[in-house]
Amino acid sequence: MVALQACGGITYQHALLASHTYAMVHMAMFFALNAIAPTYQPDDALRKDAQAAPVAAAAKAAHDVLAGIFPEKLPMLDSALIQSLTKVPVGESLNRGLALGGEAAAVVLKWRDGDGAMQNPAVDVAASTEAGVYQTVPPFTFVFAPFWRTMKPFGLKQPDQFRSLPHPTLNSTVYTTAFDEVKAVGSIVSQTRTPDQTAYAKFWYEFSEIGWNRIARTVAADRKLDLLATARLFALLNMAMADAYISGWDAKFHYNFWRPYTAIRGAATDGNAATSPDPAWEPLMPTPPVQDYPSTHSALGNAAAVVLAHVFGDKTRFIATSTTADPVTATRSFSSFSQAAKENADSRVMAGIHFRFSCEAGLELGRNVGQWTVHNHLRPRLVGAK
Repeated sequence: MVALQACGGITYQHALLASHTYAMVHMAMFFALNAIAPTYQPDDALRKDAQAAPVAAAAKAAHDVLAGIFPEKLPMLDSALIQSLTKVPVGESLNRGLALGGEAAAVVLKWRDGDGAMQNPAVDVAASTEAGVYQTVPPFTFVFAPFWRTMKPFGLKQPDQFRSLPHPTLNSTVYTTAFDEVKAVGSIVSQTRTPDQTAYAKFWYEFSEIGWNRIARTVAADRKLDLLATARLFALLNMAMADAYISGWDAKFHYNFWRPYTAIRGAATDGNAATSPDPAWEPLMPTPPVQDYPSTHSALGNAAAVVLAHVFGDKTRFIATSTTADPVTATRSFSSFSQAAKENADSRVMAGIHFRFSCEAGLELGRNVGQWTVHNHLRPRLVGAK
């Protein structure tokens, strides 16, 4: 929650930077705790100190990473650190924990130094009348953070490691079907979208990194994970979601595909006799200022679901809340993480902001990123390792 505050609270607009920040914070916390009781790889990220106070180490690691990213938030961060340490006895263990946490933060900050995350994300996009080419959608007049397509990943080898396959051509049956679907159910005045579909379109509109971290907190508390296991869970979760953004941005800018808003209004130019234009069409929810294909919202959701299923098992029941639910007190119940990820993806069609094939490509991308993350990072130590 302190990281959320540092990023600007629930109304922040730079989801990419927030996800990047969460990954750094949770990796630093994991490194600090794993150095106290080495259980997972990598077990050589820091010096070992079994006498360090775990809570102090984790809190200091988070504090210093956030202070390094948002130095203007230092007073708030200092206050939060003091509050976190109120139940840690004063003494050598506390001091050692603070020192270890500071070292963990320094490792992570040095690793991400100069990666370009703090650039201005609002960038002009050239106008085009070519069918299928991305154009900005009102109220936005810019494309968001094109430099993120080459951002250094947290766990993947490279941004295009799992690049989505090409989207359907404009004259294909798959495109026509997806066009007709989003035109009908995604319209702000849709006559075919059900009340429940409207409800979950709004419920899942919240930024993915906010919603899926909340889900993880709910389940981790219910399962009573210990501090190190919890730190590992959140490090894996946020690494996977940060990389889903990076991979998604790589594919989005590679394909540069138009949004339903542009496609439906400009269908007369698409060379497909089976699609008909509606110059006044509006989506249920505002369209984010970035290309359609693939859906990164779907990718983050499935990457998160894969990580959570790896730790808890997929068929885990939970109740979710959302800051964009209507009414805000509404909840949704799920019998598995995969079920939630699929509804999360489907919500983008119901909201009128993605084609179905973009959501399906996003689910596939998220699955690949999530599986790579859990199979290649923060694994249990090898038996007999020193």
